[in-house]
Amino acid sequence: MRFARESFIVFRRQLRMNLRNPAWVIIGLTQPVLYLLLFGPLLKPMTAQFGAQNAYTFFVPGLLVQLGVFGAFFAGFGLIAEWREGVVEAERVTPASRTALLVGRLSRDLLQILAQAIVLCALGYALGMRASAIGLVIGVLLTVLLGAACSAASYAVALTTKSEDVMAPILNSVLLPVLLLSGILLPMTLGPAWLQKVSDYMPIKHVVDGVRSSFAGDLASSSVMWGSVWAVVLTGLAVYWGTSTFRKENA
Repeated sequence: MRFARESFIVFRRQLRMNLRNPAWVIIGLTQPVLYLLLFGPLLKPMTAQFGAQNAYTFFVPGLLVQLGVFGAFFAGFGLIAEWREGVVEAERVTPASRTALLVGRLSRDLLQILAQAIVLCALGYALGMRASAIGLVIGVLLTVLLGAACSAASYAVALTTKSEDVMAPILNSVLLPVLLLSGILLPMTLGPAWLQKVSDYMPIKHVVDGVRSSFAGDLASSSVMWGSVWAVVLTGLAVYWGTSTFRKENA
């Protein structure tokens, strides 16, 4: 009960900060919306090559994962600003659980990703996307889980580096191969065999495949199973890493 109350206090403060300045929420949603509007129509002539029947049913899941990964990975920059302003130090002198300091922030991030995902799916439906209700819910849940993993990892990197100048190139070096090897924009089956083999070692690629299969209504497929497994494993590892980093700050 005490842990839930402490997490809620942190969540409420973080949410209030977002509501005062929603610019980052809007900017985070702008990129996938632009991809959907400007890149989505280019996929229509190639839909049959992907083994899909609807270009937007194929494309929106990739954009959801992009939203969960790219939006969440930048959450740590806000924590560096809080650390510089002494907010983190002030929280450290309270008896609040260090895990609650992370969970409260993660809750704010997940709510933000969920709201952005709903807007993106609504826009996808308006453009012609077709997906079953349960498949859409499962796909969004996988996206939110992946977002939790990326946010927790971002906070851990932020508290370790404490510098935007160091954190930015680290994130770029991680995000570029994620974008190219996860099949977010185009399926990896279009590439040569060696590239497909390399992409098999990218966990987020399996989450992308899982979200696509759930949107297509193929809920019993191995893609959904492996996507769910990787989303849970990545979230567990990242939350453990983030919690350890917050606790280390207390040492």
